[in-house]
Amino acid sequence: MYDRIVVAVDNSEQSDRAGRAACALAKLSGGTVQLIHVRERQDVIGKGGGSFDNEYAEEAKAIVDKAEGPFKAAGVPVTSKVVHVAIGHIADEIVKAAEESDSDTIVMGSHGRSAVGAAVLGSNAYKVVHLARRAVLIVR
Repeated sequence: MYDRIVVAVDNSEQSDRAGRAACALAKLSGGTVQLIHVRERQDVIGKGGGSFDNEYAEEAKAIVDKAEGPFKAAGVPVTSKVVHVAIGHIADEIVKAAEESDSDTIVMGSHGRSAVGAAVLGSNAYKVVHLARRAVLIVR
């Protein structure tokens, strides 16, 4: 059940807690982990248009490098990738990564900052839970 785990990382305390949970899960099951970090691109509509990144590629690489550390120290096989998408598509990319790697489980932290429908989980966690066709572990 926990042979292949996708973990969404974003340089937050919630993400760190999710990483620790995923590491323990993978260690117990003898599983492997794929870390995913999604960089968002903000598209500007209107005169001049264009787009800008919400974070530099170097920052994203540093986030996944830092997140890999505990897995490597624990002897858990880990890979990572950074995906670059338009704003609002984080959850879609996390689910897509899990499908492409045929993962059993998605693990992610929840900020719990959004309103209305996602008040309990946070908007990205809420979307992943509803989009994924596999187990999702939300760590708070």
